[in-house]
Parts: sequence; C-alpha cells; structure tokens
Amino acid sequence: MIVADVMSRTLVTVMPGHSVRHAAQIMLDHHVSGVPVLDGDGNLMGILTEGDLLRRVEYGLTGSTPHWLGAVTHEGAARDFVKSHSWRVGDVMSKPVVTVQETTALADVAVLFGTRGIKRAPVMRGTQLVGLVSRADLLRIIANSRPEKIAAGDSALEISASARLRDAETVFSVCPAVTVVDGVVHLWGQVRSQAERDAARVAVESIEGLRGVEDHLSIIRSA
Repeated sequence: MIVADVMSRTLVTVMPGHSVRHAAQIMLDHHVSGVPVLDGDGNLMGILTEGDLLRRVEYGLTGSTPHWLGAVTHEGAARDFVKSHSWRVGDVMSKPVVTVQETTALADVAVLFGTRGIKRAPVMRGTQLVGLVSRADLLRIIANSRPEKIAAGDSALEISASARLRDAETVFSVCPAVTVVDGVVHLWGQVRSQAERDAARVAVESIEGLRGVEDHLSIIRSA
C-alpha cells in the first residue's frame, strides 16, 4: 500500500501570520492534533502541532527550559522564549517539515515516523500539498486487517505455516520445522532464545483455519 491509499485529503491549514490562539481553536474545532502552515501562495512553510504548544506562557510556564532537560545555550533559551511567548504561528511552528509523496510506501512511512519521532507528515504531489498522513491512518490498517485466506486441510496449513516461517527466517538461527495434524501446527527444532520461540509462534498463529499451535522447540543457550 502507498500513502495515497490512506491519507486524509481534507486539509485544515493555517498561515504563518495567524495567531497561535486562532490556530489552537481551529485544531480544537476540527479535532486534529497538527495543521500544515501555508503562505499566501499555498507553499508549505511548516507544521504546527500540539507538541509545539506544550510550553506556553498561557499555562503559567515561564518559557525557560526545565532543569530536568539539562543545560541549554543562550541561543537555545532565546528560541524557547520565542516559542513560548510569540503570538504568531510562524514563530512557533516546526520547520523544516518532514514530508512524503503520494506514492511513498506505507512501510517507509512507518519507519520514518519511528526514526524521526513524528506523528504526521504532509503529503506532496511534487511541490503541491495534497493531504496529510498520520499514525492514526496506519493504525486503521491494523484495525481493518483480516487473516489471510488459505485453502482448508492440513497440507495447505503446513504450506502456509512453512511460508510464514521462511518469511521470518532472518530472526532464527535455524528455521523451525512444521507438521500439521488435525489443524494444529506443531513446531520442531532448536532456537537460541525465548524471543526466537515467541517469534516462531507469532509467525504461524494468525493463519486462518488453524486450530492451535503446539510448541516442541528447545532452547539451546550458548556457553
């Protein structure tokens, strides 16, 4: 799947000159946790998120960096002051923006969100903003997923279970062997850890039509 399959095409945006109060109200009214920031020509300038609004004087905070975050430079303290006190979206928004294209694979988006620690990304068609993709969009894929349909019978189940284990073989020292009897998958062989044992079980247990999994794996620990 690609970004275009799941992204939100209904865009709620603000401009750099808008007030932070106005932007916060828009986010509340539309039940969104982040909004792209566009200039008058529709160019993407940044993104304003809930995270950008966590340390604000409106909460009674001073704008100085809390002591538990460690020492900061004078420049960093100045930036914190601007973020906490400015009324303009352009001063508070995050920039530059991490973006993706409509054709970006969702697997790449998941990795991007994890490695960059972000929750959403504007979606571009070339240089034009066309949508927004978020962690929630990825969660909906999991919520809507269905077990893979396979043919009935022990032979078909054994083929499917073996294929699942081969797909995950990089996590095993030796890929477990499989037999299926009356709809129950039996796992055989040796693994290096309980984590490998769990991986073998997880690899096969979601097969549709399976009656159960019997684990006969033994753990061989290195000396």
